[in-house]
Amino acid sequence: MNLTRLIRRRKLRILGMGRKAQKNESLPGSLDMLILRTLSRGELHGYGIVRFIQQTSGNELIIEEGSLYPALQRLELHGWINGVWGVTSNNRRARIYRITASGRRQLAVETRQYAKLTLAIARVMGE
Repeated sequence: MNLTRLIRRRKLRILGMGRKAQKNESLPGSLDMLILRTLSRGELHGYGIVRFIQQTSGNELIIEEGSLYPALQRLELHGWINGVWGVTSNNRRARIYRITASGRRQLAVETRQYAKLTLAIARVMGE
């Protein structure tokens, strides 16, 4: 198997603090931004957030439960999202999250920071 094929097969796994992966390639803070962006499109429960991010990334971003739920709690503590208990479409009890006005402002800040960071990395890489 050549190196190009090997690189194409790798997935970006966003893991929790207590879990180890072979290599965690996520950018610091990217999970918060991804969750806020996902919720800016509408209310979702935890599994729905994971599924949306995974599907829209073409299955390249895989978020582990050990990362998702602490991130949701952190975002809620900051006041960037609100969670309420509700019932999902398949009749299961789940916490449903929505972004707040403060969360939308934070998403704008994080989006600008991410754009600056990726531009700086592209400059270093010579692209």
